[in-house]
Amino acid sequence: MNNYNKRDNKSLNYEKFHTDMSGFVNSNNITSPTNYLVTTSTKNKYTYIFEKDKDSWEMIYKWSCTVGKASTPTIKGVFSIGTKYPAIGDDNSSVKYAINIVEEYYYHSIIYNSTGLSIKDDRLGVAISHGCIRLATSSAKWIYDNVEEGSTVIIN
Repeated sequence: MNNYNKRDNKSLNYEKFHTDMSGFVNSNNITSPTNYLVTTSTKNKYTYIFEKDKDSWEMIYKWSCTVGKASTPTIKGVFSIGTKYPAIGDDNSSVKYAINIVEEYYYHSIIYNSTGLSIKDDRLGVAISHGCIRLATSSAKWIYDNVEEGSTVIIN
């Protein structure tokens, strides 16, 4: 499930990706096996949620996000939503609503302490992660609760 989408990401026209996400999605005739599509602009640091509306995609959410820093960049390409975990972490920190993209790359909440009870780092809109895409906890929970495994993800 956590593989590149069948569609070759090089065949997409990314001209509108950072300036008009709805235009990018609909002009490229993006497909998803579900009624949802998730895109993230690493340049603008926004994650977008689209819902299928007849023959086009309608943007229903645009959320500020944190992406990978220069030394540990966020992966780019066409993927699909993989396994979801209510929380993951270690002795130092944890995150809530982790949604696997591919390998060790996830959409997930801001950073909490190891018990998940207090916030360690709630910054959004910056490039400071180890490659994962951090969202407000409520946004990560929305994806976790609503976007099915297999849904298309495009990150650029």
